Amino acid sequence: MTPLDWIFFIGGFVLLIGGAELLIRGASRLASSVGITPLVIGLTVVAFGTSAPELAINVRSAFVGQSDLAIGNVIGSNIFNVLFILGLSALVTPLIVQKQLIRLDVPIMIVISIVAFLMALDGSIGRGDGILLVAALVLYIVWSIRLGRSDTAAVQVTREAEHQSRSALSTVSIQLVLIVGGLGFLVAGSQLLVDGAVAVARLFGVSELIIGLTIVAAGTSLPEVATSVLAALRGERDLAVGNVVGSNIFNLLAVLGVSAFVAPDGVAVSRAAIAFDLPVMLVVALACLPIFLHENRINRWEGALFLAYYVAYTIYLVLDATGHDLLAPFSQIMLEFALPLTGVTLVIIFVRYWRRGQTETLGDSTWSNGD
Repeated sequence: MTPLDWIFFIGGFVLLIGGAELLIRGASRLASSVGITPLVIGLTVVAFGTSAPELAINVRSAFVGQSDLAIGNVIGSNIFNVLFILGLSALVTPLIVQKQLIRLDVPIMIVISIVAFLMALDGSIGRGDGILLVAALVLYIVWSIRLGRSDTAAVQVTREAEHQSRSALSTVSIQLVLIVGGLGFLVAGSQLLVDGAVAVARLFGVSELIIGLTIVAAGTSLPEVATSVLAALRGERDLAVGNVVGSNIFNLLAVLGVSAFVAPDGVAVSRAAIAFDLPVMLVVALACLPIFLHENRINRWEGALFLAYYVAYTIYLVLDATGHDLLAPFSQIMLEFALPLTGVTLVIIFVRYWRRGQTETLGDSTWSNGD
């Protein structure tokens, strides 16, 4: 690997992050000016903006036939978003989870993850699958915007006050320049990053799937890291959680959907991804529901649990890629102890939530009868 390859690789990261930042600033201001709630901004505009690096990289990778990198980037980003970003954000401060996320957006994320897994079982996500995913994205965006515009008068007053306090530079033309400039940086950065990632893979003898699942997935998710952690620090917890859930939905519907559509023969899915990585992505999505249901918040210990599992997942990938002797005992510990213990914990959380809901329903019924 030449010094020029390292320059491409690092320069790609810088351009991606800078481009995403410009895109988020311009798009979020445009969205807020038309009356969308902060949660829906996090689920759509901010989430889609921070996921634009994944889209740029995947479209190019799929078009030139690098399917392992394309599918690995989507799967790895979704796992990274939940385990690492939510985990780190919850460690900063416990995150409040809105009921809309629990009742609508998280179940949608789970259903889409299941659909993507089923589509991949035949070894390929074809153009027809891509069209269906993109169509579902359009429906989700329209539904989210319609739901987000039915906000309270207090939110409207706050938005109007913020709008009046903006400087003269915050015009629509400036916002459009930010969006176009951000997209340009994203396209350039994606090309440099893919070239650098392939060079790294060849140098160390690591497969493109592993590079996509780890280095590229984490690198293109850095905008989500910065956005969610900063939002948590500022107390904007709707944005922190909505950004992650929305990004995962966007990755599956837009990034994977568009990649499958532009690829000449669709996106090929390796047996390794079907046997291990896709199921991990699905389990991570399913784990969000009981965690979010628990007190309608993500506590620090739950954030630590997410982070611990991301570390374990990364260790497994490295051990597997290098054929290390520790792979077998590590896998045995995870399968026979860590995963069952976590599964039991999640079931207990869900049962407690269900019983609490039943008790509240019974109490409301008794109160009504007493009237």
